[in-house]
Amino acid sequence: MERLTIQTRPIEGQKPGTSGLRKKTRTFMEPHYLENFVQSIWDGIGGVAGKVLVLGGDGRYFGDRAAQVILRMAAAGGAARVIVGQGALLSTPAASHLIRARGTDGGIILSASHNPGGPDEDFGVKFNTPNGGPAAEDVTGRIYAATRAIEAYHILEAQDVDLSSPGTRDLGDMAVEVVDPVADYAALMEELFDFDAIGDLLAGGFRVVFDAMHAVTGPYATEILERRLGAAPGSVINARPKPDFGGGHPDPNPVWARDLMAAMHGDDPPDFGAASDGDGDRNMIMGPGMYVAPSDSVAVLAANATHAPGYAGGLKGVARSMPTSRALDAVAKARGLDCYETPTGWKFFGNLLDDGRITLCGEESAGTGSDHVREKDGLWAVLLWLNILAGTGKGVPELMADHWREFGRNFYTRHDFEAIETEKAEALMDDLRGRMDGLPGTQAAGRRVEAADEFAYTDPVDGSVAERQGIRLYLEGGGRIVLRLSGTGTQGATLRVYLEDRSDDPATFGRDVQDALADVARAAHELARIEHHTGRTEPDVRA
Repeated sequence: MERLTIQTRPIEGQKPGTSGLRKKTRTFMEPHYLENFVQSIWDGIGGVAGKVLVLGGDGRYFGDRAAQVILRMAAAGGAARVIVGQGALLSTPAASHLIRARGTDGGIILSASHNPGGPDEDFGVKFNTPNGGPAAEDVTGRIYAATRAIEAYHILEAQDVDLSSPGTRDLGDMAVEVVDPVADYAALMEELFDFDAIGDLLAGGFRVVFDAMHAVTGPYATEILERRLGAAPGSVINARPKPDFGGGHPDPNPVWARDLMAAMHGDDPPDFGAASDGDGDRNMIMGPGMYVAPSDSVAVLAANATHAPGYAGGLKGVARSMPTSRALDAVAKARGLDCYETPTGWKFFGNLLDDGRITLCGEESAGTGSDHVREKDGLWAVLLWLNILAGTGKGVPELMADHWREFGRNFYTRHDFEAIETEKAEALMDDLRGRMDGLPGTQAAGRRVEAADEFAYTDPVDGSVAERQGIRLYLEGGGRIVLRLSGTGTQGATLRVYLEDRSDDPATFGRDVQDALADVARAAHELARIEHHTGRTEPDVRA
């Protein structure tokens, strides 16, 4: 085996975002593109000589080929060992757990999360640090600097490593340890949750359906829900991971999780429905004929987490991303818990988790997690829900109704305007930013603006500052509008508009969410001049 040094030059656009580098798959397949970025990761973290890494992904198209390239580059860089999921598969939370459990020097996750997969769709590469979480901005900054200065990369000339079965193989002087991608994660879930109680619930006729969306959680959910907990065979649907996710969009929301929606709104719906996304870090929760908004879900989990053995001692604190509804705040206030408001991006929860300030955290974009890993975790959230339902003896509708009676209801939705020309999206934000100081006291769609600001965050652990994290408009009566541009797409910009209103009147709790927020939505369009800047009058997605 020969160590090759390949001359190259910087490639524009390789700046990693909050979830690594995401581009079209064909972009990653271009000559030197993947290799340049991987070498820049090695250079950005001070090299991989003597280090141990974790490697895996969600099984999307090109993931198997990318894994072989990364293994040969790790060997060329002098890595001691790479622990890789069988078939190059690892869900994002399972990878985080392996990094932490094995005490490795970090890992690479091959995924574009909830984005579609295939030769004409999306691919991504993300580096997670030794705490198991996404790389912080100082690390991604060094990686980006390396992409702009790169002159060569190093790769071992070798045959593909057999990743089809567990075991250890040699690649030059480096060990490649192939592991069952499910086993360690499933064992962790058994430590956190009362599998006997959940099993008794399922044995008593409680029916569940889990839509894996032909993504990575299929094997995990099948092993845990059907084999270990005793859910009926076939409870996990779309269970086989496919490179193109079966032609679907692996984003667990009412728009894309069509099979789950059909099952839960059918004539004889199961008692509980759930879904997860491409790499297994997001979740969707449903009851019969009822969708549970992610912001409500994290609040319910925080209010009831002590039903699970792993959280029986109580929570240290909680956190939510700024755009997430303030339903969690109401629980924290009632329970006497510290509640942190962070920018969007799971890495901001990492410091709070590592410092022991919080136990549970979540974000409106279907991500929920705890201190068991340093990523959001879709299947973990599903199991916590089931543990709570087993512990309370309630169904999803009853649990939600009781929660709202105790804490009030925060009506909440997110409207996404996708693939806007970047210049137009930035012009909208700049225009609103320039008018922000004059908005308090003005009226829009019959709602009075009480306050307006742009969210900035000072990390209470390390003192780092994140600015321009989203514009917030507060409306009289408890309403709130948040606008920000998302960094998770691969083309153009996505304008995310978050709409929220508050009610303590039980007579209103059953209202349709979009109807309850209609005036807040109109106010958002007027205040941000969305049609003027983008030409759009309706969002692409209502989540």
